[in-house]
Amino acid sequence: MPDFQSFRRAGLPVAAAAALPFVLASPPASAVSGISVSTSGSTVSVTTSACTQIGGSWGTASLLSSGQSSFAQGRQVALSGTSGLQSAAWSSVGPGTYTVIVQCSDNTTAGTQSVIVSSAPATRTPTATASPSRGVMGGVGGATEDYGTVTLVAGGVLAGSGILAAAWFLRRRAKPYRL
Repeated sequence: MPDFQSFRRAGLPVAAAAALPFVLASPPASAVSGISVSTSGSTVSVTTSACTQIGGSWGTASLLSSGQSSFAQGRQVALSGTSGLQSAAWSSVGPGTYTVIVQCSDNTTAGTQSVIVSSAPATRTPTATASPSRGVMGGVGGATEDYGTVTLVAGGVLAGSGILAAAWFLRRRAKPYRL
């Protein structure tokens, strides 16, 4: 007859170890973004539905390059659109990583998101093909992370330890109980 008491005691740590990577990977609540950024060749565009019109203005979007740190330093474009969707776009953007910030007319920030522009579009000729854009950097709700070697190794260690703990638990469970 199986010993359910030891199964219950061992199950809780295994469940906690399995849930740990998901807890650590969750973005902070402040990382949620109300904007969507996309690229097409050397054009970057942003859309949002978070802004309301005040005094005829929806707000302003700013495109910051890697050396810029404040909204005022970026290339600013006024938002245009309707109450359902506002947008802005920048053309002739060079290759690199940029940050898009949208500030509504009521001085609230609708969102911040990073984007990678790979290169200028190729000239369209019958023999040339345009390379696709790398698009928006990954992340939940606009949160972006640049995962380095240490982060990847730590994640691998957590995943490996979870696999080893599960194997140990199942192997231990398969052996007959001895006193």
